[in-house]
Amino acid sequence: MADLGVADWPPEPLLSERLALRETEARDRAALIDLLASPEVHAYLGGARPRDELERDAPEVPGRHVGTFAIERAGSLIGMVHLSRRDGGRAVHLRPEGGEVELGYLLLPEAWGFGYAEEACATALAWVDSILPGEPVVLCTQTANERSMRLAERLGFVEVERFEAFDAEQWFGVRWPSGAQTG
Repeated sequence: MADLGVADWPPEPLLSERLALRETEARDRAALIDLLASPEVHAYLGGARPRDELERDAPEVPGRHVGTFAIERAGSLIGMVHLSRRDGGRAVHLRPEGGEVELGYLLLPEAWGFGYAEEACATALAWVDSILPGEPVVLCTQTANERSMRLAERLGFVEVERFEAFDAEQWFGVRWPSGAQTG
C-alpha cells in the first residue's frame, strides 16, 4: 500500500468524544502485538500471526507509517486505524490504475461493542476529508464479517462490487465526499 502523499506527518492527535488518534509510540508495542496475534481480530483477515514471531520481529515502535493512527482510550491503545493508497494490483478499483484511499481498522476484542470503531473511523475519515478534499475513500471486507458490514453502512459506504478472494466473498464499497460525483 502506498502512503497518502501527506507532507506534514504526523498531525497533532485527532480527538473525538472518547478517543485520541495519534502516531504509534514505543509504549504501544505490547498492545499492538496483542492486536496482531489475536485470532478473534484476524478471524476475517487470514488468521493471526504467531505471537513469538511478532515478539521477535516487531520494531520498537510498530505501525509507524503515514496514515496509521493508534486508537487511544483513557491512555491505553485499543486499536489501529489506517488510511493508505490502494495498490493498483488489487482485485477491484474505482479507477483502472487504482490509487484510491482505503480505510482499514483493527480493535482489540475487549474494545468491541462500545462504538469505538465507528468513532475512530469517522474521526479518521474527517481528517482525510480535510487533507484530500473531494477524494473518495474505499473499504473492503468479507461479507461474512457482519459487524464490519454494518459499520461500513453507518459510515456512509455504499457497495460497488462483490468478488471472491481468499476463499471468501469480499465486499468493496466507497464513501463519496459530499458534493462529489458518484463515479
